[in-house]
Amino acid sequence: MSTNSFAAILFLLSTLSFSQTPKDGKIFLDSTWNETTEANHKYYRIVKDYYSDKESYKIYDYFKSGVLQMAGASKFKDRLQKEGQFVYYYENGNKESMESYISGSQTGKQYNWYQNGQKKSEREFFVDINTRLPSYRIIQFWDINGNQKIIDGIGEYETKTDNFYETGKITNGLKHGIWEGNIKSLNINYKEKYENGTLLFGVTTDSQNIKYEYTSESTMPGPKKGLKHFYQFFGANFKISKEARIYNVTGNMTLNFNIEGDGSIAEIKVTNGLGYGLDEEAIRLIKSYKGWEPAKSRGIGYKVQYYLPIIIK
Repeated sequence: MSTNSFAAILFLLSTLSFSQTPKDGKIFLDSTWNETTEANHKYYRIVKDYYSDKESYKIYDYFKSGVLQMAGASKFKDRLQKEGQFVYYYENGNKESMESYISGSQTGKQYNWYQNGQKKSEREFFVDINTRLPSYRIIQFWDINGNQKIIDGIGEYETKTDNFYETGKITNGLKHGIWEGNIKSLNINYKEKYENGTLLFGVTTDSQNIKYEYTSESTMPGPKKGLKHFYQFFGANFKISKEARIYNVTGNMTLNFNIEGDGSIAEIKVTNGLGYGLDEEAIRLIKSYKGWEPAKSRGIGYKVQYYLPIIIK
């Protein structure tokens, strides 16, 4: 990609307004981007017009220092479903990346810069026709010194930060052959084998020399037997209170809770309740349901917040 093209991308970035009003919402987030208290936060999120019902909400994330970390939009105000253009920033104020989303799925071109402001890469996101999972091609890549290592999807990729290292071969924009890397903050090393962008297998080794094998770089959290199984369990066991029957209470509920790295659940909250004992009953059933699958990255489970909509008829 030419220098002029990169300059054009920078020029076209919209001017954003970050002022906060009393109608906005503020959410404190920890280092893993889960909701936390003000005393323990590493980041915070401003949701514009939080107390209004809208089709989408402007979202701004900030470092604890008050420097803007991200700007974008979400369909929901209490959980992030990315929609449209997102711009990310380093804490020194330089842009880190610019990317686009449709209904929470990344799509199209992504442009990345190093912390010093130099261009880093151009990627293109798409849905793999075989796996139906999101994937990407690396089209162009420059090292920290400005040397272009991947040209039109062919070359050697190597990236290194204080926390992360990864290297491997790119063919037709896709990972191919053996890739290796490490993540210092997690004290893990990994080795993976790809064929034309498809991960054949991977092995992560942690600080205790325990190995985790995987065939997907990441997996989503949720009921092990699927949402259909959970809702069947919920419907068969949900007990409507006497008060709710008297007043014929129906409607939509929303709950969120943490699925821990071992699959256990914690901190169940009702974010949109119906009252009359129905909220407590929903919490009881979520606690009693056995078989939650944690989110995993390279075979290792980690904690995430999980949002669950429930309809009471």
